[in-house]
Amino acid sequence: MTSAGHNLLTDHPALYEARFPDPDRLAARWTHDCLRRHGAGNRVLDMGCGTGRDAAWLHGAGRAVIGADLSEAMLAYAREHHPGPEYVRADLHGFDLGRGVCDAVVCLDSALLYCHTNDQLDGFLSSCRHALAPGGLLVAEMRNGAYFLGRTDLLDTPRSDAFTWHGTVHRSVTTLTVDRTDQLLRRRRLWTADDGSEPVEQRSAWRLLFPQELRHLLAAHGFEVLELHDGPGPRTEPLWREGLLPGHTTDADRLHVVARLTHTSTGTTTGASTGTTTGTTSH
Repeated sequence: MTSAGHNLLTDHPALYEARFPDPDRLAARWTHDCLRRHGAGNRVLDMGCGTGRDAAWLHGAGRAVIGADLSEAMLAYAREHHPGPEYVRADLHGFDLGRGVCDAVVCLDSALLYCHTNDQLDGFLSSCRHALAPGGLLVAEMRNGAYFLGRTDLLDTPRSDAFTWHGTVHRSVTTLTVDRTDQLLRRRRLWTADDGSEPVEQRSAWRLLFPQELRHLLAAHGFEVLELHDGPGPRTEPLWREGLLPGHTTDADRLHVVARLTHTSTGTTTGASTGTTTGTTSH
């Protein structure tokens, strides 16, 4: 068995799309609906754009889109398979693409939760504040830390999955555990394939952010929360569909936030935490 230093799906974008298909582009359509309802301008930064599926759909809907990701493999795939947006390499922990270059920053698929520490969250939100025009929006979709308060149904028990890609069956066994000290949801995933390749073990983690904590972080960086809810969304049950309005609870396993930048500068930070990490789009 090998222990991979990178993410198998991130390093193989076509495999990522096969594992997480979104043929109806629900994530992009949900995002577009949020932007439309709150009157966002035309310029969008998709932070953690991954394979570029959502960025390209938003581009096709008439928006001027920059797709940003840390993975060179993802960016190369996006340029080839989902052309239209401008694709750039950037780290969500801190990026500078220019002041006021966008009217909305989009961060989907729990990408924001790769900010594990308070310093990294401050870096992300400060970068968003710098990139956004006055009154710009931040739209994010992620796992909900509050779901794990007292619930263990997703924890500690290995879960198996399989899919076929180019005739090869890929299987994964995933175990989630809560690291309460660092406030992280840790994931151990073992990949096997029926092509005779060696099994690969991978470990990653998401920050567990709670709804009220998120409100505080956003306010400290000059954002007014317009929506904060657990559904409907592109990964909820039931799924979001055209015409559905946001709910008012934050109890289920996904969290959706729309916030407007009301102050373009602030000296407030949330304080430092230890540890560093880098991340890109993932489920």
